[in-house]
Amino acid sequence: MNLRQEITEKIRKIAGDANVRVDEPMKDHTTMQVGGPAALFVTPGSEQEIVRILKLLKEERIPWYVLGNGSNVICRDEGYDGVILCLSGRFKGYEAKETEDGTVQVTVKAGTDNKEFAKEMADAGYAGFEFASGIPGSLGGATTMNAGAYDGEMKQIVQAVRILDPDGQIVLKSAEEMEFSYRHSLVSDGRSIVLETILALHRDEPAKIRERIADLTARREEKQPLEYPSCGSTFKRPEGYFAGKLISDAGLKGFRLGGAQVSEKHAGFVINREHASAKDVLDLVEHIQRTVKESQGVTLECEIKIL
Repeated sequence: MNLRQEITEKIRKIAGDANVRVDEPMKDHTTMQVGGPAALFVTPGSEQEIVRILKLLKEERIPWYVLGNGSNVICRDEGYDGVILCLSGRFKGYEAKETEDGTVQVTVKAGTDNKEFAKEMADAGYAGFEFASGIPGSLGGATTMNAGAYDGEMKQIVQAVRILDPDGQIVLKSAEEMEFSYRHSLVSDGRSIVLETILALHRDEPAKIRERIADLTARREEKQPLEYPSCGSTFKRPEGYFAGKLISDAGLKGFRLGGAQVSEKHAGFVINREHASAKDVLDLVEHIQRTVKESQGVTLECEIKIL
């Protein structure tokens, strides 16, 4: 894979030489730890860099994808013949502003790590983000897919979102305009990019917040295969069912293809058990979907984005 040299050089001038890598292995940047190389891997550090790079890529009709922590993405073994814009490297941080009514408005850059952010909110005594403390991704990704866990969802705490729209304009969208629904938002199609999410949190004692995070962490460790690389829950929850139970009832718990396996601890997780390839994982996902459809008549929709 090799983008035209002049395109690579133009991007280097925008983001800096140290922040542009050629033929970068995607297995090093995804939580499933599989996948071939991206033709170009860029870590922009500001909104203006992102705007300029995307303008160039659109003019040149070069494919691109915005990556956070890579927790919900698999790149095929053949690689990605385009540009990966990774926001988790340099485009992160937050600003908090307390209001007179006791709420706390926190503006968070898209590349900020969920776990790190949850810890910092606890230390500051800002509550409301605990449910997302174990979601292995970034704030941008969590906002894009309306991530949720343990009866919490991003839409419950999002006040507004600054996005870069398909026309290259930076616009502010209210929570209502973001069209949040189950694992979906206005920007789920990937044509717009979350730059910052504005959250409405509230004051609480740091010790109490840490206690709630510790409880959720213990529950995750007990039920989820966190000791193996994965993308988290592999499938969306079908209406009226639980994906993990459907897969277990189909006799697939522990089923293995190559280095990929249906977790024995939680059948809703496909894990990289031992040196899996992207093909191993994707073949296993398809096998699960086919088997569940044939045995129980339910269609499982994959949550993972495939490059």
